[in-house]
Amino acid sequence: MPELAHFIAVDIGASGGRVILGRWDGSRMALDELHRFPNGMDERDGHLFWDANRLWREMQHGLRQYAQHEHVSLLASIGIDTWAVDYGLLDAHGALIGDPYAYRDPRNEGVAEQVDQLIPPEELYERTGLQRLPFNTLYQLYAERQGERFAQAATMLLIPDLFHYWLTGQRVAEYTNATTTMFLDARQRVWATDLLTRLGIPAHILPPLVMPGTRLGPLRPELQADLGLPASVTVVAVGTHDTASAVAAVPHLDAQSAYISSGTWSLVGVERTEPLINDAARQLNVTNEGGVYGTIRLLKNVSGLWLLQECQRRWHEEGLRLTWDEIVAQAAAAPPRRALIDPDAPEFLAVGDMPARIRDYCRRTGQPAPETVGEIARCCLDSLALRYQQVIDALADLTGQTITTVRIVGGGSQNALLCQLTADACRRPVVAGPVEGTALGNILVQAIAMGYLPDLATARQIAAASVTQQRYEPQGANLLA
Repeated sequence: MPELAHFIAVDIGASGGRVILGRWDGSRMALDELHRFPNGMDERDGHLFWDANRLWREMQHGLRQYAQHEHVSLLASIGIDTWAVDYGLLDAHGALIGDPYAYRDPRNEGVAEQVDQLIPPEELYERTGLQRLPFNTLYQLYAERQGERFAQAATMLLIPDLFHYWLTGQRVAEYTNATTTMFLDARQRVWATDLLTRLGIPAHILPPLVMPGTRLGPLRPELQADLGLPASVTVVAVGTHDTASAVAAVPHLDAQSAYISSGTWSLVGVERTEPLINDAARQLNVTNEGGVYGTIRLLKNVSGLWLLQECQRRWHEEGLRLTWDEIVAQAAAAPPRRALIDPDAPEFLAVGDMPARIRDYCRRTGQPAPETVGEIARCCLDSLALRYQQVIDALADLTGQTITTVRIVGGGSQNALLCQLTADACRRPVVAGPVEGTALGNILVQAIAMGYLPDLATARQIAAASVTQQRYEPQGANLLA
């Protein structure tokens, strides 16, 4: 069957980015990787930053790779998704004021407690429905509000919207990512500017909100010519929060399913049509984030594969050049459930010697300290699976939903050991895939926006027809035994 249209997803996470081509033939969406590149935080003068200009160059490199495609005229649109909460500040001339701070930067320490003195946390939750995390955008802005950079700021753009601006010249805030800031009214779905005013943060820096699926317009003419792309290409604001795009591509997602978007972070949740904001939700510290096409993602952030990524980085520094597959293989061979950690404990949030922190936690809690690579990795994976079970059971109780299936998308869906441990711990079947769920969801929203698909339900049917999934049945004792 001839290809009808092409779409490009730029998908950038905290540890790496991809430029992915989606090829639509009328029944399936085939994905091809155009460019893959690493990402990470740069440490300078005691602070952590993202090198936005390097990411911009990588993005352009991927687009130039596509420009050599023999069917370049089929390209309909481009969409961008990234991690949430972080932002760039533009001056009055539209120039970026320094590299964006990274959410793990130590400047955020203690800021939430300062904000509590001005706006009670109960009130913040009632308005925004957002879980309390020390790096929410509201806290970051409060930490920066009296700094030299902030004094020059005319506009704040969340990271994907910064790239939208560089592509098109349009300054907007896409809704799904804006819901992670902690100053968007969850019920009204508009900026809660009064919250910023009470904290001494000028609300005029906020750009207008746009909903996922909005066509932002063509590429800037000089950029279009430089990249060699057709003038007809449209930039679409997809679900720019990478989790929003990932959830958009979960095949067969229904009211009996929980999802896990598994990468550096694990986002564990259920899909709803309205926010769930009450004292029980606040006590559980669950979040109501905007999804695509009117949906709400009721979820909880779990630390995710960050634990092993940071362990791997430390082992590399010590001369152990282990691949991801080698680490997981050693974990599979290690004794199960020998030691468990809370993946969300504060000491695991920052960059540092993660293996040492894991050993210290286990000693402090009266458990044997894992020493080998396999023991440490198994501790991380066992602990993640247990945490998933705790969150999914809590969401079932909170919502009254009967959850029968766990659906895992993203890079973590390739980790067969983690998927099996999750099925065992949750006492529910796990369906894993697609691996490139975020890029696929990004592309499917573009296809809807450009008129190739009618709605989200159809897009998820296309996702199911386009990818291979692996099913894991619960086996043996679960992690609570």
